Amino acid sequence: MFKNKVVFLTSIALLAASSSAMAVNLKIQSVLNSTGSEVGYVRDFAEDVAALTDGRVTMEVLPGGSVVPNSDLIDAVDAGLIDGGFAWTHYWSGKHPAAMLFGSPIAGAGLGIDNIAWLSWFHSAGGKELYDQLWDEMDLNVHGLMLQPVGPEALGWFKEPINSMDDFRKLRFRAPPGIPGQTYIDIGVAAVAMGGPDILPALEKGVIDAAEWCCPEPDRDFGFQKVLKYYYLQGLHQNVVNADMYINGDVWDKISARDQHAIHVAARAARLDSMSNRIYANGIAMADLLEQGVQLMDTPDDYFVEFMAAANATLQKNADDNAFFAEVWASQRDFAEKAVPFWSGAQSSNAKLGLAFAKTLK
Repeated sequence: MFKNKVVFLTSIALLAASSSAMAVNLKIQSVLNSTGSEVGYVRDFAEDVAALTDGRVTMEVLPGGSVVPNSDLIDAVDAGLIDGGFAWTHYWSGKHPAAMLFGSPIAGAGLGIDNIAWLSWFHSAGGKELYDQLWDEMDLNVHGLMLQPVGPEALGWFKEPINSMDDFRKLRFRAPPGIPGQTYIDIGVAAVAMGGPDILPALEKGVIDAAEWCCPEPDRDFGFQKVLKYYYLQGLHQNVVNADMYINGDVWDKISARDQHAIHVAARAARLDSMSNRIYANGIAMADLLEQGVQLMDTPDDYFVEFMAAANATLQKNADDNAFFAEVWASQRDFAEKAVPFWSGAQSSNAKLGLAFAKTLK
């Protein structure tokens, strides 16, 4: 009888706490316009959050640049100028190099980690705890939510075929900001960092000759095929890439513990949605691109040799210079030593099976 009474009173207390929890409407500025597929996934996440919190936490997604310049996004969230932001965490590698190991660990962190294996590290081998620590290391009043793991990204789009790194080095290439872009510079590619909305105009004006963005679906939605026709799928700069939401720490603290937990549940679901939906969506988009006259090309062999060497040198230098970077990279290495031999072998089998089926379609 006493036990039942305790359970009943506890339930009443939880209901009272949830009903009295503060309602919060978060304004989230993206670094993209309002039409990108990534923004669509953010809106799906926002719907899940609203449903799981019974409408106590809602989100309004604002297009890039609507409140602050995209380059100032993380600082604006930190300062409370906006409630939250949506971007790729490697954008902030200039503030802390370890941001790259969470946003886009170049060449699989030099450890053979692909996008699915990276998510295994994040969920099961201490990655999330280090991710939560990252914001303190960056001295930012931010609560991060990993939402959209994707990959591998394509090398990019070109006006003419490239047959070697010598051809590549003749071009001005839009590359990701931070360490991935710097690694291209290290191998002699004239890499230029610019935001998504600026890429197509720069291509049309001849400011750059080639560009990368993501994968077939987002690339098609961007309209690269209207300007360039040679598409190279295999690249190493972002075989893992993750987009996140950042919520101001003071705003996050105003949300009840129960609703915070619901948001984390929704974020875990968003990671699954992003990973699984992209496979099908990218397959459909790739077929669409080929129908529009895009030529699918193989990346020159010397690219892999040169980029891997530069990536490993960059990773080691940052580990030597920064203790937290070294800690995160060591965690990824410990994970890779246990997981990658199994996973790469399994993936090799899966790839052979898939390629055998693909040949029947031709």
